[in-house]
Amino acid sequence: MTQTATSPKVPVTLPDTMAAMVLTGHGDIDKLEYRQDVPVPIPKAGEVLVQVTATAKNNTDRKAREGLYPTKDKSDVTSFAMGGETTFTFPRIQGADIAGRIAAVGEGVDASRIGERGLLDFNLYADARRDINLTPDYYGHGADGGYAEYVAVPADQFHHIPNPELADAELASMGMCSYQTAYHMMTSANVSRGERVLVTGASGGVGTALIQLCRIVGAIPYAVSQLDKADALKAMGAEDVIDRGDLPTFVERVLTATGGAPIDAVMDLVGGEMTNLFIDTMINDMQARKSYPRLSIAGASGGNLSEMMWTRIYLYQVQIFGVSHGTREEAEQLMAWIRSGDLKPVLHAAFKLSELHDAERYFVNRGSNYLGKIVIVPDSQWQIHGAPFSLNG
Repeated sequence: MTQTATSPKVPVTLPDTMAAMVLTGHGDIDKLEYRQDVPVPIPKAGEVLVQVTATAKNNTDRKAREGLYPTKDKSDVTSFAMGGETTFTFPRIQGADIAGRIAAVGEGVDASRIGERGLLDFNLYADARRDINLTPDYYGHGADGGYAEYVAVPADQFHHIPNPELADAELASMGMCSYQTAYHMMTSANVSRGERVLVTGASGGVGTALIQLCRIVGAIPYAVSQLDKADALKAMGAEDVIDRGDLPTFVERVLTATGGAPIDAVMDLVGGEMTNLFIDTMINDMQARKSYPRLSIAGASGGNLSEMMWTRIYLYQVQIFGVSHGTREEAEQLMAWIRSGDLKPVLHAAFKLSELHDAERYFVNRGSNYLGKIVIVPDSQWQIHGAPFSLNG
């Protein structure tokens, strides 16, 4: 069976159904069901239908699935709803960082774009503003995402990335969920050339993006990670790598790495009991500073609660920035840096879509050799776009 999606200029024959990993409710990985009879979406006006070749896995997929985004009661099992009622309803196809090729176009979209390879700006924007995004939502949360063979998305948010040196799996690993979050952490805190930036959780997708982006803007990144990843992180651009263990000596070791100079800004993905230590790396010598201490927060892998004295915050004039998603302008700048080759992929491995359960278990139990991103490739695309990057490849 086939169906015909029509645009003003060209009819495109598509299958009626597709394979997809469908999330049926909050819970463990058993709530993810692999189905092969999901209807293929038809692009609406202003949309393109993308044949998915790779989608990067993000920790936010797991947290949304498990309902780990409470904003009031810490015991809530829920997902975020910055715009009011939650948009994370079931069944839902997750997967935000989508690479692929345009298979069909909706009304008002130039049919010449069919066949174009690109990368999605994953945001579900509430309006057309380019410099602000106050009610963040995204594909894979408020609308179906890329853990499927096809997805319909806005034409102006699917950005053409022709670079032949980048495989589709590598392109997906540079998706906006990590890179745009990282860049928005930096723009919020006004990170500038020559500043010393402490990057926590440095071996993950946002952390590796932060290291690269610091170098692009001329800042100096210091990475917090396990030392067995030091060589790889330094090759990526980290000035030095500080072991995240031995908390009593953490601040001393950071200052040794900087030659005694205070950290100018912290890009924090950890939270928990380390928050005060991160602040200490910035306020140890206020007379040596040239700007206010800045703490930009976009994650809480070390714990959702941190205890701190507010007198330390206001007396030392620590500026705190909560960061979720970025803006259209930031996404377009990142796409330009991908096209120019300034940003490089950090791809760990690829998994088949039908084996997403295995990918989830691997991600949660990952060992010390883990660095970068996991991507999920539809089984129908596996031999071309996934097999060269498999763990056994």
